[in-house]
Amino acid sequence: MHTETIAIHAGNHTDEGTRAVIQPIVLSSTFERDANGEYPKGYIYGRAKNPNRSALENVLAKLEQGIDAAAFSSGNAAGMAVFQSLKTGTHIIAPDDMYHGLRNQLKTLFAGILEFDFIDETNLELVKQTIKHNTGLIWIETPSNPLLKVSDIGSLVQIAHEHNIKVVCDNTFATPICQLPLTLGADLVMHSTTKYFGGHSDLTGGVLITSKTDEWWERIRQVQEMGGAIPSPMDCYWLTRSIKTLPYRMRGHVHNAHLLAQFLESHAKVESVMYPGLESHPQHELAQKQMLSFGGMLSFLVKGDVNDTAKVINAVKLFTQATSLGGVESLIEHRALVEGPDTKTPKNLLRVSVGLEHIDDLIEDLSNALSVI
Repeated sequence: MHTETIAIHAGNHTDEGTRAVIQPIVLSSTFERDANGEYPKGYIYGRAKNPNRSALENVLAKLEQGIDAAAFSSGNAAGMAVFQSLKTGTHIIAPDDMYHGLRNQLKTLFAGILEFDFIDETNLELVKQTIKHNTGLIWIETPSNPLLKVSDIGSLVQIAHEHNIKVVCDNTFATPICQLPLTLGADLVMHSTTKYFGGHSDLTGGVLITSKTDEWWERIRQVQEMGGAIPSPMDCYWLTRSIKTLPYRMRGHVHNAHLLAQFLESHAKVESVMYPGLESHPQHELAQKQMLSFGGMLSFLVKGDVNDTAKVINAVKLFTQATSLGGVESLIEHRALVEGPDTKTPKNLLRVSVGLEHIDDLIEDLSNALSVI
């Protein structure tokens, strides 16, 4: 089936009892045994399995062309499940530009338990040089947050698998509509489903999707069940509902982001724009090769200092100053201030989640905001 069809049908099951076209929400935390003490429908307890979560995991796996999926209560919980599944002392190679929540998770919660190096993964030779005898995982985030770097998934997978190293790709910025890391050889894909999958800034979730159900995947499933960081049936229902429009929403996000990036690149008060769809992007040719489309996220550098940047972001009217991304509404954020004092993000960088408003209105809003400096 094509992506649009999968999005609509793979997360829905007609109710056997009522023949309701839309799968009902099953809120029960426990399920009845039969006369032999068995569970004929396969459901025992809400933390282990739920019909709405099963439906959600099915559609997420199929969209990413994976074998199975494990849904979590947040993207951070999904990432943590990967780290928790690794043996003590495992060395991780992670990108120097990555979501600060997961980076800080490694640096705080897993310090002394796991080893890690944050490097520029667009430099393949540096990746090779960073591999140690105990390296067990290469974590990829592409396009990266917030610099929109594009890493070569296929080449990184080849390097990793030559050394029996697993590869996880954070595909949150791209979604399976714009990029399919499993088809390029990645072992797992991770998403914050809070973002484009949810699409309306009203729920929190995460997911891991696998290319095979091996021993490692079983450990991750064990972390999911025993740790219990699972989404509620209600959140699973709303996510599954939102996913039905994901392919069409992403087309709008990509269309608007590309036009907004072109406008900003030509603006006299913009130093540079980071968007993989622009020919000026350093990995534009790679993005053309490995991405299906270029996504709805961009960042740009204001031509000025941190105070000028603050003036611009405080002058917007239509864009909302807020963390997160992927909603139908456009968001903008002064990213360095969010990431804290140890951030390497330029102080004059603004990250933009381009929404589904009319592009002329978005351009006018940023044009007016840039005019204040």
